[in-house]
Amino acid sequence: MLSDIVERFMVSGSGDAEATLHLVRWLKDELKAGNRQVVVEIFPRLLIPGLDYTTAMSLHRILKQLRAGGGRAPERRTRIAVLGSATTHQLVDFLDLYLHAGRVEVELYEADYGTITQEFLDPTSGLRRFAPHFVITCTTWRDLKSRPLLTDDSEAVGRKVEAEVAAWSALWRVARDEFNCQFIQSNFVAPPWRSLGNLDVQHPAGFSRFVSLVNRALADQAPAGVIIQDVDRLAAEAGRWHWSDERFYHQAKLPCAPEYLAEYAYNLAALILAQLGTARKCLVLDLDNTLWGGVIGDDGLGGIRLGQGDPESEAFSSFQSYVKTLGERGVMLAVCSKNNPEIAREVFEKHPDMVLRLDDISCFIANWDDKPGNLKRIAAELNIGLNALVFFDDNPAERSIVRQLLPEVAVPEVPDDPSYRIRALERYRYFEAVVISTEDLKRKEYYRANSVRQALESSAASLDDFLRSLEMQARIDPILTVNLERTVQLINRSNQFNLTTRRYTSAEIQKLMSSAHWVVRTVSLRDRFGDNGLINVILARIEGDSLVIDTWLMSCRVLRRGVEALVTNHLAHVAAERGLARMVGEYIPTPKNDLVREHYPRLGFRQLESDPAGRTLWELRLDEAWRPLTHFIKEVVVDEHTAV
Repeated sequence: MLSDIVERFMVSGSGDAEATLHLVRWLKDELKAGNRQVVVEIFPRLLIPGLDYTTAMSLHRILKQLRAGGGRAPERRTRIAVLGSATTHQLVDFLDLYLHAGRVEVELYEADYGTITQEFLDPTSGLRRFAPHFVITCTTWRDLKSRPLLTDDSEAVGRKVEAEVAAWSALWRVARDEFNCQFIQSNFVAPPWRSLGNLDVQHPAGFSRFVSLVNRALADQAPAGVIIQDVDRLAAEAGRWHWSDERFYHQAKLPCAPEYLAEYAYNLAALILAQLGTARKCLVLDLDNTLWGGVIGDDGLGGIRLGQGDPESEAFSSFQSYVKTLGERGVMLAVCSKNNPEIAREVFEKHPDMVLRLDDISCFIANWDDKPGNLKRIAAELNIGLNALVFFDDNPAERSIVRQLLPEVAVPEVPDDPSYRIRALERYRYFEAVVISTEDLKRKEYYRANSVRQALESSAASLDDFLRSLEMQARIDPILTVNLERTVQLINRSNQFNLTTRRYTSAEIQKLMSSAHWVVRTVSLRDRFGDNGLINVILARIEGDSLVIDTWLMSCRVLRRGVEALVTNHLAHVAAERGLARMVGEYIPTPKNDLVREHYPRLGFRQLESDPAGRTLWELRLDEAWRPLTHFIKEVVVDEHTAV
């Protein structure tokens, strides 16, 4: 159970100085009393956005104590290099803190002050020896070398913008070609002063205008493998004079005022966690006094507050509009309400001012059961983990019980005033995205079509009859530029149907795409109910007479459809054409992929070896005795010259 001290801090945040002081004392007392495991379990949940500098420093010192005795098992491991023309030590500490909250064990490399270019170009640099998975640049407007003169016209300024972008593009190429790493490029914060006043945004040589043009060009020209961190937006949110407090640059060369370093790090961590596939996937919403004002069971359709005419009603409508955009970009939306289901659904169907409709909701649960139980049901129906859920409920008692019983579920504080609820949800960056794929935009359609398939399956006479009735068609493609980001997204998000759970960056996949020793494929599936999108990724390398499957993963929404047999047949065909005698598959167990423990034996592979950790190796001989596996999917054949 959460102590009152922890609960108060999680509700109030570090804005409550007394709550923060009591929390830090409680953590230290628990460690001194030998209750280390209590602190280990609760600690990541305390790492919320908006921590002030002193609190963040105190919590990082406690993190060091926890590590000294061994902490929670991480879900991911990564290596991150931070390069800056500003002092980055505290930023690195806070980044470490927030990545710990995401269960990422990180090895950090901090370059010397002001050595960004040298680290990339020096063949003996520490950066090259470190071999990072991510490189982060921490810069300020002072790094802009080609600043415009007041006499420059638009063409001259345009050339200087191009020169700035070209300099950074050269480093992007080194990161891709030589390090195979992800590059997180911070954009530039315009200084708070404007020597030309309001004309600064209009005059061709206005400096704030120039900074804006450089930032836009960086965003427009960033290739796959480069993420732009919008630090300029962070400064605007904080207030530019506050963010760019010049005392701290002149005295310590900090990239921003100390009070915003934790927010800077939190934003960076959100981007990294999104790239690693650990961003949240589903927003679970209460109804009464959360999506509308009032209680539908008491007030009726005409009595709830929603729509135009008064501030509270408009605020609820604005919040619904924000939530709808999340759904449109691929975040799953669910309802978890203590309500009569028919009455609750009626609001979505009949209220003229409802922005959200039933077809926006992937899972709708309204009953009188406890909410922790219903959240488990939502996760099961959507085939996602509890750690993918964000629970948004106006009732503090419901939030508290979910925090107590389901610590994996994210539970943000919900302000009483609905006008502040967009901000309350936005500040946590639960649904941070580094790319929006076609599959993200169609996710709502996928889940709606899947519910129809499930109904058909339950009424079919046999599984074969059901599969035939789907009229499935699959396209097997190489990994190309157009599907690269979706491929990387699937690689880094898939946990259950994933034989080895190896993770790759965009740069690493691009290297495999160009190698003659690798076979890289994606599978897209559609049927008579709709398109499932890109649902399968295979990475296999040629070793001697073998095609060795390094990575095989699939979206769980297409389980038991025969895709595994289709892929096996395709790989066998590719291997045979290249004169290979066998395929070799590997299974590395994790806490989440027990689903595929028997994957290879089900496909006819025989076991070659195993180790005490549960890792197994499997072989499929491609001799005359082997026959293609049966499935009910029509393959759309890709020209082999394209596919290699």
